[in-house]
Amino acid sequence: MSHPEEKLAELGLKLPEVAKPVAAYVPALRTGNLVYTSGQLPLRDGTLIATGKVGDAVSAEVASECAQQCALNGLAAIKAEIGDLANITRIVKAVAFIASTPDFTGQPQVANGASELFGQVFGAAGQHARSAVGVPVLPLDAPVEIELIVEVG
Repeated sequence: MSHPEEKLAELGLKLPEVAKPVAAYVPALRTGNLVYTSGQLPLRDGTLIATGKVGDAVSAEVASECAQQCALNGLAAIKAEIGDLANITRIVKAVAFIASTPDFTGQPQVANGASELFGQVFGAAGQHARSAVGVPVLPLDAPVEIELIVEVG
C-alpha cells in the first residue's frame, strides 16, 4: 500500500501545518498505542472555510468539505505527535460535531467528508467507529469540529 501522504497527493490534498490551539490544550496526545486529537476545526491556511450553521448559512456540501479539512488537520496533529502517518495502524474512532439548525438531520452525510477520506488514504485500516452529533454552536462559529482516536504501531 502507498504511503498515506502519497495517497493524499493522489487525491490532490496535502497535510497542513498543525493548527494552533485556540485555548489551553494540545493538538494531540499519545498514550500507549493510541493517539487522541483535540477537536479540529475546518481551518485552512489559518482561516475557517465557512462559518455558521449547516442547514442555514452553510450547505451540507460545504460542511462535508469542512469535515474533510478537519480530518486533514487531525492527521497533521497526529503526524506531529508520532512522526510519520505510516505508523497509523488503524483509525479507531471519529467524533464529528456539526453546528446545525434544529431541522437539519444530515449530520452523518456531513461527517462522511472525513470518513471517506480515511478510507481512501488508509484502506481497510481507515474504517472506523463514528459519532455524528448535531450541536447548537461550535468554537469560532465553525460549522464542523472533529476529534480522532487512532492506533499506532
